[in-house]
Amino acid sequence: MKWKGRRQSDNVEDRRGMSGGGKVVAGGGIIGVIILLLQVFGGETGQTIAPVLEQMNQGQQTEQVEQRELTAAEKEMGEFVSTVFADTEDIWAKIFEENNLGRYKQPKMVLFSGAVETACGGASSASGPFYCPGDQKVYMDLTFFEELRTRFGAKGGDFAIAYVIAHEVGHHVQTLLGTSAKVRKLQQTKSEKEANKLSVCLELQADFYGGLWAHYNQKYLEVGDIEEALDAAHAVGDDAIQSKMQGHVVPDSFTHGSSAQRMKWFKKGFNSGDITQGDTFSEEL
Repeated sequence: MKWKGRRQSDNVEDRRGMSGGGKVVAGGGIIGVIILLLQVFGGETGQTIAPVLEQMNQGQQTEQVEQRELTAAEKEMGEFVSTVFADTEDIWAKIFEENNLGRYKQPKMVLFSGAVETACGGASSASGPFYCPGDQKVYMDLTFFEELRTRFGAKGGDFAIAYVIAHEVGHHVQTLLGTSAKVRKLQQTKSEKEANKLSVCLELQADFYGGLWAHYNQKYLEVGDIEEALDAAHAVGDDAIQSKMQGHVVPDSFTHGSSAQRMKWFKKGFNSGDITQGDTFSEEL
């Protein structure tokens, strides 16, 4: 992706290397890995991540006190994600205007290391990237992307990172449009199986919005970028994760969608460039 020398967002707060003073699960170990795998692309953490982390935090905890200077590579990564975030601001403002959706309210992004406090509760890097509707912020520990490559088998690349950011911003769009609130209310009346299906629809729509963003951002794309995004989407499909974690797949437990579904909806957003085609709820999954 062509990003150097372009506008960076003013809505990014970089807390990496700072002393958080918050509590984090000590050691992490296999439990941390399991939470990472199950909660990757955490969606709206108020409903999914926070209860798990609360339970984990009842166990062994330690204070996060480390403070250090960021490396040159870390600083460059911060500049990259700030540029991608700026692109989401510009493009979603354009999409909202073109479709008479009102004014696009920009979210914020928090980059952190280890653990962070949010309006949705405390979270650790094991949560993976997530969006908190309570404060309308995207939270990211950028070490996740190494996990995406080494543990999930994704090929990596800068546009894999851009895809994740665009997906989480998609959850912000759902919050602004009232979609998330409607889904959460409806889930309260459903069985676990049906509630999971609604969660899948929500996540696939966020993937569609990620593809839609990429469609509008094509002047900055390079050869191979879309393939990097699709590879990342495939790597974090529920079926791919379950196969890796437990050796078998349980479709009724899916909350984010299969690899094929995630790739399909990202491609649909990218190819159509039309926000009205992102109704994942009316199409049989």
